[in-house]
Amino acid sequence: MFVIVQKFGGTSVADSAKILAAARKAIQAKREGYDVVVVVSAMGHTTDLLIDLAKQITDSPSPREMDMLLSTGEQVSVALMAMAVHRLGYEAVSFTGAQIGIVTDSTHTKARIRSISTDRLKKAFKEGKIVIVAGFQGVDEQGNITTLGRGGSDTTAVALAAVLGAERCEIYTDVDGVYTTDPRIVPEARLLKQISYEEMLELASAGAAVMHNRSIEFGKKFLVPIYVRSSMTDSPGTLITTEPESWTQPVCGAAMVKNEARITVQRVPDRPGAAMTLFSRIAARNIPTDMIVQNVAENGEADISFTVFRDDLPGALKAVAEAVQELGAGGYTYDENVSKISIVGMGMAQQPGVAQKMFAALADRGINILMISTSEIKISTIVERERAEEALRAVHEAFRLDEPPETLRPVQPPAQPSKAKAAVNYAARMAGMEDLIITGLDLDESQARITLAGVPDRPGVAARIFDQIARAGLVVDMIVQSVGREGKANVTFTIPQTDLDRCLQAASAVAKALGCPAPSSSPKVAKLSLSGVGMRTHTLLVRRMFQCLADAKINVDMISTSEVRFHVVVEAALGRKALDALKKEFADVLV
Repeated sequence: MFVIVQKFGGTSVADSAKILAAARKAIQAKREGYDVVVVVSAMGHTTDLLIDLAKQITDSPSPREMDMLLSTGEQVSVALMAMAVHRLGYEAVSFTGAQIGIVTDSTHTKARIRSISTDRLKKAFKEGKIVIVAGFQGVDEQGNITTLGRGGSDTTAVALAAVLGAERCEIYTDVDGVYTTDPRIVPEARLLKQISYEEMLELASAGAAVMHNRSIEFGKKFLVPIYVRSSMTDSPGTLITTEPESWTQPVCGAAMVKNEARITVQRVPDRPGAAMTLFSRIAARNIPTDMIVQNVAENGEADISFTVFRDDLPGALKAVAEAVQELGAGGYTYDENVSKISIVGMGMAQQPGVAQKMFAALADRGINILMISTSEIKISTIVERERAEEALRAVHEAFRLDEPPETLRPVQPPAQPSKAKAAVNYAARMAGMEDLIITGLDLDESQARITLAGVPDRPGVAARIFDQIARAGLVVDMIVQSVGREGKANVTFTIPQTDLDRCLQAASAVAKALGCPAPSSSPKVAKLSLSGVGMRTHTLLVRRMFQCLADAKINVDMISTSEVRFHVVVEAALGRKALDALKKEFADVLV
């Protein structure tokens, strides 16, 4: 018997009529011969109402008691959903997260799943029942109720699909699927038929709110086919799987994180361990960093910039103040009125001019770029918040994301589980199932580095630089633009060593035109890349990485981060040593 997991969000179970409609979808899957698990969120705005009630009692409620309170919303939903199935003539049984055996760590309000028992699920299947499970919640090893954080019902659903070896997980929501960007901001946004796990992870971290990023991590880690569908229609929606919709179109989507804050630590001593000192203090407060940018040092000092969610800014500033004092750094600045604009696509790594096109789209609107960070499949920029929506529209239009790609990859249906797969004891195999895993640890010794220092910090400059390079037919790998100081910024990028001379000619020409010093370069650098699942949400990753390099007396020259990759550049002569140190440090999670 094959299993389907269906998840219905708050808007999909907002009233009795919608609960009955959801129950009919579950029954239809049962009629088709599947064992069915239904995961439900709290009805409508129940969670918000419960949070407001808590705030009326106290400004600082206990996280444990908040979990106790918030978990009640889903308990109402599962009972009503089971009643709806009964009314329609089928058998169902409802469970809370604790009853079904979802065991988490003890991080209240942001707990991670450690394991899931399948005993009660399988018993209910044998009895012919549809199983209704409360999303968003579990229980720790001490028996305390925990919650998984906002969007945690998605994570519950995909985790259950993983542990059951389900044929697919269907996420029912109030939209038709995953769009190229937020259709509420850009009405021309197009519904994607298919998107890869990596693209979806990057879009989720970049602001696409359709799916909880931790749920996509589960999908990627355990190869769960995920369909995002409307609960109001029979539209097939969007399939999230291993392959993109198309390899011919460099960008599949654009996204915005509106409420970001930027912090820059200035004049950090350029020595091993400096970044570790900073980010270990931030990790100790369980604050996830988003973009991290470190440019090449000047005069023995470097600036390190990073972004956090605006709600996390007060705690992050306390950590930074402590680190500045310990490091003897020159101080710090921050801006709580910035937003992140990103483009994502599996095809961009092999096509020149993608970054230039994005930067030109912003320049044409007079939008200044405050920071740049890139990975193989994502380019992110920080802009002023008041221009963020305009920036999102500009890049969506520039890449013509409203138009389907010329060559579409056929949507791949979920593979049928093999008999061998069905025989696997997933419950035992997946202990620690939401732990960090590193799937790739690579050293690239083929790169060279170019830095343009003292670049005017004004709209259009980045577009001008990378237009010149794109015209020469050169593909840039890693781009870092740090926050400007005194009206000047530094832009550093890496390119293949074989292209260094041509790229230096182009960079020298644009530097002269901009009135800034001639570019500096390094003919050979070592770029180390960590790839994996949970890279950004596991806050201790950054600390472990920098501590490891510091212990090996290896200084970091450049940093660039994304949801699924973390890049650092070090001296070429230290590349192998750094790789060996990182392999040893992450041996426990490297697969």
